[in-house]
Amino acid sequence: EKGFVSGWDDPRMPTISGLRRRGYTPDALKKFVTTAGVAKRENIIEMELLEFCLREDLNKCALRRLGVLHPLKITISNYPEGKVEEVDAVNNPEDEQAGTRKISFSKTIFIDRNDFMEDPPKKYFRMAVGKEVRLKYAYYVTCKEVIKDENDEVIELICDYDPESRGGGTPDERKVKGTIQWVDSTTAINPEIHLYDRLFKVPNPDEVEDGEDYISNLNPESLTSLPNALVEKSIAGMEAGQPFQLERVGYFTIDSKAQKDGNLVLNRTVAMRDSWAKKQSK
Repeated sequence: EKGFVSGWDDPRMPTISGLRRRGYTPDALKKFVTTAGVAKRENIIEMELLEFCLREDLNKCALRRLGVLHPLKITISNYPEGKVEEVDAVNNPEDEQAGTRKISFSKTIFIDRNDFMEDPPKKYFRMAVGKEVRLKYAYYVTCKEVIKDENDEVIELICDYDPESRGGGTPDERKVKGTIQWVDSTTAINPEIHLYDRLFKVPNPDEVEDGEDYISNLNPESLTSLPNALVEKSIAGMEAGQPFQLERVGYFTIDSKAQKDGNLVLNRTVAMRDSWAKKQSK
């Protein structure tokens, strides 16, 4: 397992320098220490408590941005060719002082592949053929056609949009249950995104079989790299360490040290929800 982590400031490491590089805030760490308290004997505090404190702090201070981890192309057939417009997006719904920003919208956009299903179950509210969904801050769109490659993999969706639904509403006040994130093809940037999981496969790494040590509990999936993700261009202007939320995805920050050929590297600080508890219950 030599070289499993690169040093004390590796974002997978439970060190102060590693946590800071991953995007943990001082206030979140202080709240965790205060909440956990002090015990007279050695004990183990669940990681979920630290992540709870982190999410609470980031929810208040992190700017919101749009991004898709697994891009799926959408062409809006009835949108004017060559037109690019700007729509207003909220920077932080928890902080009115954060204001709004402009994001571009055009005929070709990308959504996350996980937000589309060819054969959806009942009560599925994301994108499917014939279903209308809301593109956050933009328009209502309806999927009309699915385009696949020679391997029968979906590579593009052809959609129509309702030009009267700009901003998320319509004159007839019809309700759309599904709202998904997206990025515009004309301005999106392509960083490398690092998704972090637990460094160890079990809550207590010292719980091992006879003849083994904590090394046997290292999690081989503690780091996943996504080279094809797309995010809105304003993220390129942020400083390393500044927290932001990719809506519906998680909290991120620009890595303070890693860059690939001049491109940004984004570290996921924490996911929107706790997926670890679900894994443990299975």
